[in-house]
Amino acid sequence: MQSLELTLVAGPPGVGKTTWISQFLKDVSRPLFYLYPGSQAESVDLARIGYCFPWVSIIADDRAATVLTDLPDQAQVFMELGFHLDLESPLLAALPGRRIAIVPPGLETSEWHDWADEVIPSNHSQLSSAGKLPALWRSPLTGQVFDPPSLDEVLIELTGGAYGQVMRLKGIFELPDGQAFYIDFVEGLPGIEYTDLKLPRWLEGHPDRFSGVEIVGRNLEQKTIAQTLLACCLADDVLFQYQRQYQQLQSEEETVAEETEQEVMA
Repeated sequence: MQSLELTLVAGPPGVGKTTWISQFLKDVSRPLFYLYPGSQAESVDLARIGYCFPWVSIIADDRAATVLTDLPDQAQVFMELGFHLDLESPLLAALPGRRIAIVPPGLETSEWHDWADEVIPSNHSQLSSAGKLPALWRSPLTGQVFDPPSLDEVLIELTGGAYGQVMRLKGIFELPDGQAFYIDFVEGLPGIEYTDLKLPRWLEGHPDRFSGVEIVGRNLEQKTIAQTLLACCLADDVLFQYQRQYQQLQSEEETVAEETEQEVMA
């Protein structure tokens, strides 16, 4: 029988489920798999894992049943469970594996406590176990490139409550210098975190790789949010002008580097 290690991770939004899982995805000595049931085929979390850990196999929902029964020996599978999933569903209840709940400090009882084998306290989150669940809104942004100052301004407005209560915002955004950034906000934690995804610079037209945004909150003005974000995107002529400038700068930097290397070797 194959040796399979399955870890299921659940908890409220913004507690760091993906971050907790990511610390184990650095191990390249064994086959690693990641599954986020109920997520769209192209979601921020799936894309982020794929970009940061290209050696990890992402399991799509429609292939989960087949893949999980035919994994290589010593495989390790991490299954991230969104806050909107029913932990008592027959499908989840039937899955063998280690159950980890990540919860905010101070939350002593919840459905996650009842479900888990191990409870791990995380960073602060405003979500309690009581009341109606918040809404989850997603929007793909693939091909869109953002004006950095305009994007910063909109993100500050969004996280400040201008378009509803934003409890969690995460997204992948493309900038005109060809870089892609992962942007993360959790209500109750200071600031908005920007992380360079270390992808190849895209300086030829509109990027043909996933970008998008996901927001968890209450009373979200979804149409206004979508329109406001799109208003931050660069028009084609402006984008192409930026890209020509960055291409020229990149070429000059490469020339200087080559000349320096030749001088060192001479």
